[in-house]
Amino acid sequence: MQKTLVIMAKAPAMGRVKTRLAKDVGPVEATRFYRVALARLVRRLGSDPRWKTVIAASPDTHAVPSAPWLEGADAVVPQGEGDLGARMQRVFDLAPPGPVVIVGSDIPEISSIHIAWAFRALGDNDAVIGPSVDGGYWLVGQKRMPRVLAPFGNVDWSSGRERDQTLANFGKASVAILAELSDVDSGADHASWRKVEGVHARSSSIRPRGPAATCGVET
Repeated sequence: MQKTLVIMAKAPAMGRVKTRLAKDVGPVEATRFYRVALARLVRRLGSDPRWKTVIAASPDTHAVPSAPWLEGADAVVPQGEGDLGARMQRVFDLAPPGPVVIVGSDIPEISSIHIAWAFRALGDNDAVIGPSVDGGYWLVGQKRMPRVLAPFGNVDWSSGRERDQTLANFGKASVAILAELSDVDSGADHASWRKVEGVHARSSSIRPRGPAATCGVET
């Protein structure tokens, strides 16, 4: 059955994305970060043939494949209404048959290796979670066989308790835990991202031409 990766993404408009980060670095830079992180994530993960990459877009009126920020995905669907849990549950409920993995759009460290690990974990488990350092999670997935689970009821979003509450809601289902990653929500996080971004930019500038250049790691 088809493996489906879903990226939860917002239209990268100033004032709508990374509002916590904007308090530290300003709305212009916060929006720039989101645009860059989202574009790189879709390009990096959407090119992998091992799964179908779908963007769940918000607001729903922006769920049009022709939008530049949606380029690279195999399909685009609207997130719909409700809190984050309701929107993710809708993804799990409506996706085509097969395992589904959902990720956020503002975690620069996510790679194809992480997604491959998540789908591999679903071979032996009912669900998988990638925890984040703030008590939430950057990935959640379900095998969806023999049924779709509903783990998002009464989760206090943005509380730092999301991971523990979601795990508790999974009940007796088997859940695999992936490596811990972090998003970019503060000025310190942003400074660390800029530092890594600069290292990769300098590395790219001295990368040799020709076939050997394909060995570089893209961020």
